[in-house]
Amino acid sequence: MGSEAFLEMARNLARYHREHEKFYARAPLEEAVALHRTSGALRALAERWSKAEPRVPEAASPFSGAEDLNDERAIELAGILFMEGEGEPAEIVRIKRELDSTARGNDEAGEWLGSAMETSWAVAEGLVGFPALADLLAERHRIIANDWQAASLAKLVARNLERARAILEHLDLSPAGVRADLDDARSYPAFLHSACELIDHAGDLAAASATLVHENERRWRVFRERVEELLA
Repeated sequence: MGSEAFLEMARNLARYHREHEKFYARAPLEEAVALHRTSGALRALAERWSKAEPRVPEAASPFSGAEDLNDERAIELAGILFMEGEGEPAEIVRIKRELDSTARGNDEAGEWLGSAMETSWAVAEGLVGFPALADLLAERHRIIANDWQAASLAKLVARNLERARAILEHLDLSPAGVRADLDDARSYPAFLHSACELIDHAGDLAAASATLVHENERRWRVFRERVEELLA
């Protein structure tokens, strides 16, 4: 590849990948907020169940809220409502589905980004042939390194969410199932706390990923400006 063609490629990357990264400097933050909201709802249930005394009302509508199991914070944050005549709340089914979807999305994104940065690192060696870019070599490589680290964080987000979902799947979260645990081992609050900690950690990792990508903004800008000067 000739020098001008190489610089055109570098300009293209600096233009479009910079814009692409603006999105990924925000999206993980939004994901982190959603994850922390979910963990907050589940933690409210864990705190409620750690003290609740299970009881089944003698006569109730099948849609009556379970007085001993519900927590108003969990209802407000995630809509989780235990009803006397129902099984596992639909909102918990949704939470598990969303944890699975978010985990798969992060795993796929991390795999793709890690592979892309492997290639980008190799290609960036060609910049050594341009003395006018000498002072920006570390900047360009730092962009790649930050994205590479973000890729690893995305895969860790996936692992934490996968395990949190596995914990929730292990529990019988129907009213009868929760009451049976509260009457016996009372282990469900501890299980939920562990799931929440995994979800919270995933959210923190997602936020850290966004920070890394956001740090690239100035580097992309100065690198693109220099490449355009060389092409002018």
